[in-house]
Amino acid sequence: MAPPSKYSPEFREEAVQIALRSSKTISETARELELNPETLRGWVKKHQKQHEPAADGELTLSERARLKELERRIREVEMENAFLKKCAAYFAKDPR
Repeated sequence: MAPPSKYSPEFREEAVQIALRSSKTISETARELELNPETLRGWVKKHQKQHEPAADGELTLSERARLKELERRIREVEMENAFLKKCAAYFAKDPR
């Protein structure tokens, strides 16, 4: 059996939050916290596995509605973009 960890759960959670929010690499963050980079990397992976929803999970009703709205908005913006490209091509023609 592995010996008990010398790091408290609170310290682990704080280290993970610092690593996730920082623009630095996990190795740099671990060095600042005087941790082994692989230890911190393991904590981060475990945290992400526990706290992020499964990619293939079902969407909630509100998520589906938001997705539908975003897809509609994308279609609208793509049509506007196509129109503006045509306008730019028309006005860019040389009148000679």
